[in-house]
Amino acid sequence: MEEPKKSKLFINSAIELKDELEEKMEKGFEFVAKVMGSLSEREVHDSLNAAVCKGMKEHEDITLGLLYSILTNPATAPKTYRDLALISRDGLSLAWNKLNQIVVDKYTKLQDGARTQLVWVTKEMVKNSVTGVVNVCSSLIKQIAGGDITPKNVSLAEAMLDLFTENKAWLDKYPVLMAMVLYTYLRIIEDHSLQMFANLRQREVDFCIGLLRSKFMECCRIGRDLLRLLQNVARIPEFEKLWKDMMHRPQSLTPQFTGVAQLMNQRTSPKYLACRLTPEMEKKIIFLTSKVRFGQQKRYQDWFQKQYLSTPESQSLRCDLIRYICCTVHPSNEVLCSDIIQRWAVIGWLLTTCTSNAAASCAKLALFYDWLLFNPSRGNIMDIEPAILVMHHSMRSHPAITATLLDFLCRIIPNFYPPMEQQIRQGVMSALRFLLEKKVLQSLAPLFDNPKLDRELRAMTKDMFAEFCTPIPTTPTASATPMLALPPEDGKSEPESANNDHGPIQRLPSEDATFSDEEDEDRSLRQRNQDAAVFRPIKQEEEVDLDMYLDQLDGEIKEMCSILQSQRDSDIETQCETMENLCSVILEMDDFDSDVAGPLAMFLCSLYKRDITGVTLPDEITDETMEDSLGKPIYVIFRNLSADAEQDSCPLQLLTLVCVMYEKQVQIGYNLLYFLHASSKQGERRLHMYEEACKNTGMGDLTACLVRDFKACAEEDVGLMCYLVAPVYTMFCDAAMESTELLHTIVSCVDSAQLQDLICDVMQGNLQLFKKDNIAKVLEATLEWETFEQYCVWQLLLAHDLDVDQFVSVIPKLTYKDHPEAMANLLLMLKLERKVSSLRSYLVTRFQKKS
Repeated sequence: MEEPKKSKLFINSAIELKDELEEKMEKGFEFVAKVMGSLSEREVHDSLNAAVCKGMKEHEDITLGLLYSILTNPATAPKTYRDLALISRDGLSLAWNKLNQIVVDKYTKLQDGARTQLVWVTKEMVKNSVTGVVNVCSSLIKQIAGGDITPKNVSLAEAMLDLFTENKAWLDKYPVLMAMVLYTYLRIIEDHSLQMFANLRQREVDFCIGLLRSKFMECCRIGRDLLRLLQNVARIPEFEKLWKDMMHRPQSLTPQFTGVAQLMNQRTSPKYLACRLTPEMEKKIIFLTSKVRFGQQKRYQDWFQKQYLSTPESQSLRCDLIRYICCTVHPSNEVLCSDIIQRWAVIGWLLTTCTSNAAASCAKLALFYDWLLFNPSRGNIMDIEPAILVMHHSMRSHPAITATLLDFLCRIIPNFYPPMEQQIRQGVMSALRFLLEKKVLQSLAPLFDNPKLDRELRAMTKDMFAEFCTPIPTTPTASATPMLALPPEDGKSEPESANNDHGPIQRLPSEDATFSDEEDEDRSLRQRNQDAAVFRPIKQEEEVDLDMYLDQLDGEIKEMCSILQSQRDSDIETQCETMENLCSVILEMDDFDSDVAGPLAMFLCSLYKRDITGVTLPDEITDETMEDSLGKPIYVIFRNLSADAEQDSCPLQLLTLVCVMYEKQVQIGYNLLYFLHASSKQGERRLHMYEEACKNTGMGDLTACLVRDFKACAEEDVGLMCYLVAPVYTMFCDAAMESTELLHTIVSCVDSAQLQDLICDVMQGNLQLFKKDNIAKVLEATLEWETFEQYCVWQLLLAHDLDVDQFVSVIPKLTYKDHPEAMANLLLMLKLERKVSSLRSYLVTRFQKKS
């Protein structure tokens, strides 16, 4: 019997079937070999180009075949990559998508040589600025595991460090990736403390310091966990010097940085916390917190501990896991009310796996980190809930865990950062009040004044949390949640044997418990976290039954739609011609109403969903690229709708169709805006057709439609949203400038480069975002926004020619503790105004009183 061919790409056991993707790539490789034959290099290029032009299948086969050759044959990889770049018809989109799929789903199974080649081809794509390769880099960064110093992991960390160091200018263009890279390397520096990693460690230090010194505000987008990681490396001389600058000379880093408190008040985005778990780890944690029932978790926990937490270096991984669970795993109400193991139980188990006081102390800091400067108006109840529930549920069967956490909480308040002791105390008290307000617990008295705690700890907690130590009479109820399933109290698995043995303190050098609906997390992220099934880099679109909509049509419209369906994979020009014919048929109809428009709109939106979602705006805006981007079949409808825009008229039939499409498909609105603006010649004003469409939809309000469409656009293509800001604020100035929600949508998703573009538009006179008579109203609304969002607003305000007197009315509403961003920016602005020196003195006095 013939032995199966050995895999060159993946590591397979004897009983495993060959990977489906590898089989597909091998077939593509065989097809490429057949096409190339024994031809000369020039003839090979002609032959490959002729083959890919035959259709999408041939293009995919050849792309996969060339990728397979690159990953398995290093000697010919440079030539093969050139061939791939020459024959690609989609800007290497298919190539990087497949690479990303391999990194996310199959990286751990890759052969060593294939891993090396995968990083190599990624580096080549970065050098050539391939659109989309940023996704592959993000996925590769995620594969660098914390607490792992095995050769394979260290090799990947070093290879990616080479990539980013050599392509610094490219990295600067992607602030989110840059922050993710910084977060990763700051985190793994502490893992590389052995002498054998001295050179790598120094390179990592130099790289991180370089980013922090040159791009500090972009780095600050990470949030408060940036400080937590900087604490862990504070003894390294370069970071020690950085700490001194942050605490004593913050504006030497950037004029907009006001100090440590600014960062501590900024919540860390879940995407940065998630990047420190490999896809396999993340999948296991999501499975554990969404599928495993209480009482059945031990075997899963044992497997996870053996796989990821069994080495001395893995002590540092506990912090990553705890931060991820607290801030990213936010279960639905259905899970909260079920017998699925709760987050607090998983965290309690992680705490018991710490085998050193230092590791336990870091883990406890990770658990309480969002408490330190908690603000109920900005904070998320789900971030602080696990800590209180670990203490509450452990009191009965594992009081030592409760004791050590309470002891840590009491000591962290005065010791974390003495200059901010009052703010930290207030933050912890606010967190406790918020937990009671949302009825996570009915009372804290049984926790803080419990006879199971020793006398010294009880005295300390009663002194620190006196207002919570008065018991509230309640009707006894049986606990619906099982107790934490922890190992027996034999002293071997506890991180501390008594509450006094607390380890080194980390310091700086709803009405009911069904509260998850109140969180402001990105719902798509939460859905991904709860879906334990898979990590898929390519969106898996469900097949839509277009025949269902066709059956509701008749006559020439049905005939045209059938042709469009059959032409979906044909060239764009052919599809546009057919769409033009469809528009002509519609315009000739006297009885075109919502009964016909409904199924037709659903058919068109479903058929062309790929055309109206994803990235729309070209990377380089030229006449040619813009013309190409406006060549979509769906835009033919918009072109006919706006053909007589200058005469303030439009065909009623097409207006009816577009309005129904607008209500059925959320992306239609911003696509219409884009087409109307991008297709307008100089002097033309087509955008009022958008207002006409808005008036005839169910919403009926221009401002509401703009907010809806900008939010939808931000989810798909932030660059396009920024492109639309100037024309929208110019054409619809009254509606746009009155809406603080529209402004919030813009500043909540822009990065520093996009903010710079908006500022340039303002200073060139192409954009005005604010009216002089509503500045105070806008500023008052921004006081509850995130730090970076407020920073963006102030930068945009400064770009306008506004009199400082227009800001005065908001000053009485500012407090030192709650509004540091506005206070700091007002001070900087007043510093430039000589005539308001008395007002500046007043603000400075308020600062001094609080200090």
